[in-house]
Amino acid sequence: MDISLEYFLDHIAGDPMLAITVLLTLGVIFVNGWTDAPNAIATCVTTRCLSPRKAIMMSAVFNFLGVFIMTQINSSVASTISNMVDFGNHTHEALIALCAALVSIVVYSVGASVFGIPTSESHSLIAGLSGAAIAIQGGIGGINGSEWVKVIYGLVLSLALGFLIGWIVCKITTVLCREADRRKTNDFFAGAQIVGAAAMSFMHGAQDGQKFIGVLFLGIAFADGQSSVTGIPIPVWLMMLCSIVMGVGTSVGGEKIIKSVGMDMVKLERYQGFSADLAGALCLLFSSLFGIPVSTTHTKTSAIMGVGAVKRLSAINFGVVKDMMLTWIFTFPGCGVISFVMAKIFMFVFG
Repeated sequence: MDISLEYFLDHIAGDPMLAITVLLTLGVIFVNGWTDAPNAIATCVTTRCLSPRKAIMMSAVFNFLGVFIMTQINSSVASTISNMVDFGNHTHEALIALCAALVSIVVYSVGASVFGIPTSESHSLIAGLSGAAIAIQGGIGGINGSEWVKVIYGLVLSLALGFLIGWIVCKITTVLCREADRRKTNDFFAGAQIVGAAAMSFMHGAQDGQKFIGVLFLGIAFADGQSSVTGIPIPVWLMMLCSIVMGVGTSVGGEKIIKSVGMDMVKLERYQGFSADLAGALCLLFSSLFGIPVSTTHTKTSAIMGVGAVKRLSAINFGVVKDMMLTWIFTFPGCGVISFVMAKIFMFVFG
């Protein structure tokens, strides 16, 4: 399969369906940068280490670097997403179904962001692809069970490991700084938290950027008559395109989500914000190196809960946690149903 940039641009000009797929995928990447990346900088902003605008711009830069660098080191997260479902050998119908999956992500994520609730575009993507596969295959035969197992592992890992490492890092930090001057430690953790937020942004790009690179790569393959991208290296220009769009999306903001994650769920001090950022970045690094697709939203929010639990469980606002959990639970059926319906409509109109 020819994956040069020149071929790609020529193909878009002559294939309206591919052009729609590319625009939708880039739209989803933009929305991910807008609605998901703010989780990475929420603690940094709410503890007043950085202004929202400076934090957002910093996050945009490190999201870009995360996508670009980590995809070259280990692209297995992107491959996992590409292998989630089997759309069969009818690549035109598969391309239509892929568009339906992308529409479901935009609708669900933007709807949740209006209420300031962070969503997992990772799981929206997986649910949307699965719903589209069921629509086109007429059953669950197109779902790759072994790849879904990785998603379940990633879900449990992001919640459990995020909470546990958040608690451990914060506990160690508390013990080490017990006798230190409070003013000096505040100054230190202000700088350390900026570094932690940059690391979280980098790992967000490494995880979520790879997932959507996999989707765009799959769309290009379908348009070229290929039903799989297994064994085909991801071109550098594609990494650049996705990382730039995610960086631009991050620069738009997402201040409601920053408030929900960084202020409403747990009232954080600077050392706690640093602990949450470090814990989240460590979890995402581990997952990326082993090719496990996890939710950056789940990882960061569970790390914040773990940090809050160091003092006492009552420090966590479980009302906010409940709203987030319900949104996450409904992601799978919600995006799956939207994608299923849109796939049927697109197949009727364009089939």
